[in-house]
Amino acid sequence: MTGRRIASIWLPKFAMARWARVQAATPRPDPVPWETAAPEPDLDAPLVLAAEGPHGPVIHAANAAASEMGASRGMRVVDMQSLCPELIVRPADLAGDAGALVRLSHWARRWCPWSATDGADGVVLDTTGAAHLWGGEVGMLADMATRLDGLGQAARIAVAPTHGAAWALARHGDAAPICTEAALADRLAPLPVAALRLDGATVLTLRRLGLKRIGDLMAVPRAVLERRFGRDGRMLDTPLRRLDQALGQLPEPVVSPAPPERFRVLRGLPEPVMDPQPLLPELMSALCDRLGVAGQGARILRLELYRVDGATARFDAGTARASRDPDHLRRLLEKRFESLDAGFGFDMIALEATRVEDQAAAQVRLDGETESDVAIATLMDRLSARLGVGAVQVPELRESHIPERAERWVPALAGGTRPRAERLAPGGLGGGGLVAAPRRERPVRLLQAPERIEVLYAVPEGPPVRFAWRKRPYRIARHQGPERLAPEWWRARPGTRLRDYYKVEVEEGARYWLFREGIVGDGRGGTPDWFMHGMFP
Repeated sequence: MTGRRIASIWLPKFAMARWARVQAATPRPDPVPWETAAPEPDLDAPLVLAAEGPHGPVIHAANAAASEMGASRGMRVVDMQSLCPELIVRPADLAGDAGALVRLSHWARRWCPWSATDGADGVVLDTTGAAHLWGGEVGMLADMATRLDGLGQAARIAVAPTHGAAWALARHGDAAPICTEAALADRLAPLPVAALRLDGATVLTLRRLGLKRIGDLMAVPRAVLERRFGRDGRMLDTPLRRLDQALGQLPEPVVSPAPPERFRVLRGLPEPVMDPQPLLPELMSALCDRLGVAGQGARILRLELYRVDGATARFDAGTARASRDPDHLRRLLEKRFESLDAGFGFDMIALEATRVEDQAAAQVRLDGETESDVAIATLMDRLSARLGVGAVQVPELRESHIPERAERWVPALAGGTRPRAERLAPGGLGGGGLVAAPRRERPVRLLQAPERIEVLYAVPEGPPVRFAWRKRPYRIARHQGPERLAPEWWRARPGTRLRDYYKVEVEEGARYWLFREGIVGDGRGGTPDWFMHGMFP
């Protein structure tokens, strides 16, 4: 060993904490007064996140209540449900967790230049030569714990001369987080063999042989371990190899991936200027050139103006779709200069694309015009810059076959829009799905929430002959239907009734979209109710 210091950060509740944070930040759909929706899961109730396993869903993460009931990672969901019938199961976002952990590993480079993810719930850092910047390793670990706690992540941290030892002490060690080179073997000896990052089958074999602690493994002759478990270079997690890595007899460097490219241009000014707006076109062109080389487009721009007295002015602007058009992006920032306080002038200006997305080069049409969707996105950007982010909204499609839940309105710059050709088609008795076009005609105007109508006379198992809506009577001349939509069993409470939709035409010529909630004798309520849901042209 050469005096290396490796810090291992274990985040045992990473997936669950991220899930709870996403749930808190996700806007809920407006409640439907005439339908009883499924309640939000109580975070104090037993709750697990499930992922697909070889023999059905397995537990990926569990909250405190589920852990107390016996839930553990890798356990089959059906087995846990037999122990806890009230268990709440939600799907795990494995890709989202992996991306968030990568971003966290880059964020952790505030403590040292080298960091990487360590499994699905940890980060490893090579802190060699960096601890003195934080007043020593004790101060560095305290700062790590404080900052991670501010992110809502409970962490266990350990520092040791090797990656394997730091990993073992963070997950299986005692309260002392710092291990010196002299005490390495003594600190590892009482830990279980699972602390060597071995697979479950190897750990089980070692326990059956009576080798339950790392100290027991150290006492076995090397030739015996090599002959029993093999060391041909093809297996990286043999007990002997992992033991040598933990003790520093085999190298195990921290492979730190390159951070994502930062699209930022900075200009220092020879003299302070009161109006930096004339400098913006040059900076914007330089930024867009860098984005074009990387095949990226800006979604969020940040302009920073540094005054000579040390004050900083910062402005953000967003786009509805990725763009690297310098003229368009520059116009989004023009309004911000109207209320700018220059003080004694600005001596530095920075422009950065803080959020980027892939953007392929698009060919201009033969008539020289741009595509209509590009023009619409440009219009939304300019209106949002003038009127405010929340003043311009667009529909966002959602995977639901219930019409009023199939879309919701979100700010145009939120990035949740889908191509206009996509529609969410009702799935009949099954679930909904994204398809290229609606399979059935839908009304041009859909009420945000269906309105109850008063049926004056109805044919059994058919539409009403006469009804009253908003205190006005109507008589149906002809009708088409029914189209049956079942409730969303994974969301609705037991007892929610199905719907039969009818397209009707009244004597005045207007066409409406009505539905009956429930059928007579379905065992889910009394007399079915009727609702108005939309109007056809």
